Amino acid sequence: MVNAYVPGAAELAEEDEALIARRQRLLGPAYRLMYANPVHLVRGEGVWLYDNKGDAYLDVYNNVASVGHCHPRVVEAMSRQAATLSTNTRYLHETILDYSEQLLGTFPEELQHVMFTCTGSETNDLAMRIARAFTGGTGFIVTETAYHGITHAVSELSPSLGRHVDLGVHVRTVPAPDLYRSNNGDVAGKFTADVAAAAEDLSRHGIKPAALIVDTIFSSDGVFPEPKGFLSGAVDAIRAAGGLFIADEVQPGFGRTGDTLWGFQRHGVVPDMVSLGKPMGNGYPVAGLVMKPDLIEDFGARARYFNTFGGNTVAVATAKAVLDVIFDEGLQSNAASVGKYLHDGLNAIAANSEMIGDVRSAGLFLGVEIVEDRTTRAPSADRAAKLVNGLRKKRVLISATGPNANVLKVRPPLVFTRDNADFFLERFEATVREPN
Repeated sequence: MVNAYVPGAAELAEEDEALIARRQRLLGPAYRLMYANPVHLVRGEGVWLYDNKGDAYLDVYNNVASVGHCHPRVVEAMSRQAATLSTNTRYLHETILDYSEQLLGTFPEELQHVMFTCTGSETNDLAMRIARAFTGGTGFIVTETAYHGITHAVSELSPSLGRHVDLGVHVRTVPAPDLYRSNNGDVAGKFTADVAAAAEDLSRHGIKPAALIVDTIFSSDGVFPEPKGFLSGAVDAIRAAGGLFIADEVQPGFGRTGDTLWGFQRHGVVPDMVSLGKPMGNGYPVAGLVMKPDLIEDFGARARYFNTFGGNTVAVATAKAVLDVIFDEGLQSNAASVGKYLHDGLNAIAANSEMIGDVRSAGLFLGVEIVEDRTTRAPSADRAAKLVNGLRKKRVLISATGPNANVLKVRPPLVFTRDNADFFLERFEATVREPN
């Protein structure tokens, strides 16, 4: 995290210094704080977060609170169910069935089973188990800066976690489909060839491919949404090698990409499994794995699945309220229209700035590539970090991503409005114009 807090690098209020010291003493060294000057948050509402002094920050980053912080309908559904019954999936309860029918109704007809977990990490861990059982393979293919979770198994599919993560002999990485730096613009052909070559390399080493898993917006790789359809050939390639295709929709799902509810739909493919996570409960820990029924048939007969909190009554009541809000408030359409408005506004700013090499987006998921200059396209992590921290000073929260930490990740809650976009664009342009 190039934009993260570094001890001693910024002047902090005495209260915050004491809080950071207490945090480090109690939580240990593995945790990280965002921003050179961390934000001490105490409350959230809609697209706004408030610090301990009452100052408001525009949240242009947080997809966990997908329908806005503390959405009244979601909070009401959560609290009502928590006050009525909180129990697991081993008892009969209609809410989980009602929600499952509603959720599965948004997917292609081939995907008609859902299993519930608590987190995206758990979901991808379960997907790995099912893929291995169904294919008899153990090999997985991911992109070079992928992030798919933090369990022991899934961390092997998450090279973005850092150099201390052991990807293991059963994992192959392929370059992300980067249109901005493509030699000939044929990202579909190259990605297909790379996946086919990775599958062949696994087989050559006696490892049967089990699955290709990608985040369908490639968020950790730098946000690569275009051109639509580029995933199709790679999906064909992994299936030809005997493996499955797992679409990780934890970040692009639930209407964020605007033109479709699910990121994989932009590419005209039907995955074998789809993993869901963070935005599903607007902050409540609920996640799920949607799949083709035949994948789980043998697995389910041989090994029962149980998760104490996955799919509990409060979780599914909350998740149902989130999906209802997305539909009732037209948030997918909002993501499309406000996302285009943001994209156009950022492009207008980019026209007058050599440091902005590329602006790419799908709905309310945008990546802004920061470079040394447009001619060399050399990535500039330092400039990206200065922009992220400069915006934080102006009370606007974003972050950076990609292998070189030089792509600004702009990913606000789905309730983001044009007025919110104007607020962000005004402060972003002012920050870009500041001396380096």
